[in-house]
Amino acid sequence: MEHIFDDAYFMRKALQEAEIAFDKGEIPVGAVIVIDDKIIARGHNLTETLNDVTAHAEMQSITAAANFLGGKYLQQCTLYVTLEPCQMCAGALYWSQISKIVFGARDMERGCINLKTKLHPKTKIEGGVLAKEASELLKRFFIMKRNLN
Repeated sequence: MEHIFDDAYFMRKALQEAEIAFDKGEIPVGAVIVIDDKIIARGHNLTETLNDVTAHAEMQSITAAANFLGGKYLQQCTLYVTLEPCQMCAGALYWSQISKIVFGARDMERGCINLKTKLHPKTKIEGGVLAKEASELLKRFFIMKRNLN
């Protein structure tokens, strides 16, 4: 019997990346990029580790996917990310021509939807997949950070 992968399966993989970021003291956002039900790239926030404001999970996974595919366009690919992309990441995703973005938790303050960031006309976006789990991880991280300071 053939196993069918669904959005929740791949979002769990992105959540695993977010947990890695959490363990490194990074804001826990994780991402995976999938083509034909195969994960071709993984990433998590590395802004503190690399001292680089652009080292978001999406940016790490976009670079890894482009390297895997041998080209800059991510057509027929889906990004699964635990938090709604920010403007910077949405801009990079626009230029990558990614086919679909699936995110977990909304970012009402900095997310691309409320900020009306333009995505590529062929890019579909869907939110709320395992949003509770993604939100809880972020809340746990910020509670821990506040208690350390």
